[in-house]
This record gives sequence, C-alpha cells and structure tokens, in this order.
Amino acid sequence: MQTSLSWIEAARTVNWGGVFFICLSAYALGCLTAGYYLVRMLTGGDLRELGSRSVGARNVHRVLGKTGFCLTVLLDFGKGSLAVWAAKRLGFGVFSVDVAMLAVVAGHIWPGQLRFRGGKGMATALGGLLLWEPLLPMVFVVLFLVFWVIRRRSVPAGLLALAILPLAEPWLRAGLQPFITACLLSTLVLAAHRRNLAEEFSRLLASHQSHLPPHQRPS
Repeated sequence: MQTSLSWIEAARTVNWGGVFFICLSAYALGCLTAGYYLVRMLTGGDLRELGSRSVGARNVHRVLGKTGFCLTVLLDFGKGSLAVWAAKRLGFGVFSVDVAMLAVVAGHIWPGQLRFRGGKGMATALGGLLLWEPLLPMVFVVLFLVFWVIRRRSVPAGLLALAILPLAEPWLRAGLQPFITACLLSTLVLAAHRRNLAEEFSRLLASHQSHLPPHQRPS
C-alpha cells in the first residue's frame, strides 16, 4: 500500500508538460537515422531498398564500407547520449530523463518520416545508457565478450547481453523505476531484432537436430 501511495505522490510532482516536450524532442532526434541520410547523400540510394533493408550500421557497411559503418555507429551512439544529456540539463526530473532515453531509441527504430522503417537501436540505446547509468555499458561489454567467446557471433552475443543487462540495474541503483526503464529499453531493442532472434533460434534448433541420431530427427 505504501509503495502504491509513493508512486501516486511521485506522479503528482512530475512536470507532465516538460515530459511531453522531452518525449517529442527525443523522438524527433531519434528519427534522424544517420545511416539512411549518409547513403542518400553519398550515393543517392535508399538504404531501405538495399541489402537487409535496414537503416542501421551493419547495412550501411554493405553499401559504404567500414568508414560508413563507423560514422553511423558514432552518430547513432551520439544522439542517444545527447537526448539523455539534454533531458538532464533541462531539469524536468528523473522521469523525463528515462522518457528521453526510451523515446530517442523508439524514434531510431520507428522514424515517422521513413514510414516507421528504421534501424535496430543498439548503438543509440548504448549511447543513452552511457549518460543514464555509466556502469551499465561496461556491464554490457563484459557480458558481450563472455557470450562472444561462447558463440563466436557478434549479433547473438549482443542481444543476449542486452537481454540480461536489466538484471544488473538493481545492483547499481535502488528503486523500481530504473529497473523498469532498463527492461523497457531492452525490450525495444530486442523487438527491433526479432528477425535476428528467429534466425538464431532456427540455427540453434538445426544444430541440436544435427546431433540427434538419424531415427530421432524430424522428417
């Protein structure tokens, strides 16, 4: 009962007008998908019609090479950090900072001007996390390296690390709100990677079946 009342009291003190402004601004910033505009500017092509049809850094690498990949990662990472930094500077409260981080990632994944066909949000999420809770990206790197050693594949390692990452938040900060925010951020990025998750699951299933005796394999 006390927990419910504390949430109600906290909600009453929130500057909802400021939060709404932060949300729209961060979403608009997220919509500036660097990969799409780099490819459009340098080649005239539409990145959504090339390669994997994603506007993320991995697809930019297919079109522009390593330089385009690194620049895209840097810009996407930077806008995540910028959104959180600006929300802190504006001083609308902790809740507005959480909203800014989630909104900038949502804007990257579902940019309105690109008919909601954006990137997958990993670099933007990590950029936001760096200023939201600096230790979390370090935890992510450790988890990523552990899973990469096991799987030797960067995408599954990154997704597994991100899925587990919210569990580290209660050890870094007390309170339910930071944990919920970390879970929501992880969910956004994992949802954007749903095709990769399905492919990885199919790969694991095929690997498991290949080790079964012939009479136990599905026909």
